[in-house]
Amino acid sequence: MSESMLKMYISFAGIISLFLAVGLIYLSRHKMKGVSAAIVATFAYLFMIFGGIIIFYIVFSGPTA
Repeated sequence: MSESMLKMYISFAGIISLFLAVGLIYLSRHKMKGVSAAIVATFAYLFMIFGGIIIFYIVFSGPTA
């Protein structure tokens, strides 16, 4: 597998984790209450940090030849 294809799949993982974070934040703020909302929000923010790090890496690692 080439380096560019590997970067593409890694960026897909980052994008999916960011979409998952958005959905979980919405769920925790509007549909849940109490401790379960806090737990879901914690997971959401962890997914957001993870996805942001992945996208940051992909964008700033530069083009592949």
